[in-house]
Amino acid sequence: MHWVVFLRAVNVGKANRCQPVQIAKELAKFGLVNIGAVGTFVVREDVSESVLRNAIAKKLPFKCEIMICPARDIMNLASKDPFSQQPSGPDITRFVNVLHKRPRALPSLPLSLPSDDDWLLKIIAIQDRFVLGLYRRQMKAISYLGKIEKLLGVPVTTRSWNTIGRIAKILEENR
Repeated sequence: MHWVVFLRAVNVGKANRCQPVQIAKELAKFGLVNIGAVGTFVVREDVSESVLRNAIAKKLPFKCEIMICPARDIMNLASKDPFSQQPSGPDITRFVNVLHKRPRALPSLPLSLPSDDDWLLKIIAIQDRFVLGLYRRQMKAISYLGKIEKLLGVPVTTRSWNTIGRIAKILEENR
């Protein structure tokens, strides 16, 4: 099976530093394609999830959450246009939280923080292990991203919607 791997809290500030390009080279037998600097990989060869997880963990000089999703789940997510009815512009970022696992309970949606009238972060949908939302490019918005993890009770990692599009393009080319 083909996979997409998301590492949590990698290369943020001075903590959990690694070189995703080097990891992809060292695990070339799995057909890893590195996407950016924060630990996102497309896996183009058939490999079991457990073998992949162990191989990546051995390459990291620290412990971190490794979220592994079937490629078909990312393709399904990217095939929809969940942001079509949402505001856009240079001050708004469309994001996806990848969850370690499905949460037990889901909040009512849409959820706007700190409020509906003055939102800095808005969750518009939760689909399986993916939280879709928007945040305003303001420093306070970062603290609200951290609240998603507490709200859902599972570890999450955040990627922009543009990153999901890049992943989908690579997966489509590999079909």
